[in-house]
Amino acid sequence: MSDTLGANFVTTKLDRLVNWSRRSSLWPMTFGLACCAIEMIGTTMPRHDLARFGMEAFRSSPRQADLMIVSGRVSQKMAPVLRQIYDQMTEPKWVISMGACASSGGVFNNYALVQGVDQIVPVDIYVPGCPPRPEMLIDGIMLLHERILSGDYTAKRVADEPLDAVSAGV
Repeated sequence: MSDTLGANFVTTKLDRLVNWSRRSSLWPMTFGLACCAIEMIGTTMPRHDLARFGMEAFRSSPRQADLMIVSGRVSQKMAPVLRQIYDQMTEPKWVISMGACASSGGVFNNYALVQGVDQIVPVDIYVPGCPPRPEMLIDGIMLLHERILSGDYTAKRVADEPLDAVSAGV
């Protein structure tokens, strides 16, 4: 009996199978704040077709999403809202920082803007550019796919605690 069943079964680690399913079915939520949001919307159009990576539609509720794409500059008033939405997302959750403004504040170096979204939420992938093309966002998503499949995302989650500036409602 083992001779007939041996060729019909594929054995693998359960973690690898779970990570493969997570990678293949990301549910993105947009947090578009500026001009990068237009390029993010462009990734869903037929020319780039984000649906081929398992992301059929952007979710409007954080409880239905496991990937947040932050695009554009984040103001100090928007920081607590961003953190609250991040906290409402289901685990495991990932964040992509899209564009120079979301990653480092861009050319806007003033008191009203957060100088990088990583001061509010832990960021997994940084997509550079001003604004980055849809191809760059897709490349960032592919890097996230590799990270999810390898299981590298679990070690970073110690940075998931809220920051003082966000907690104080600055």
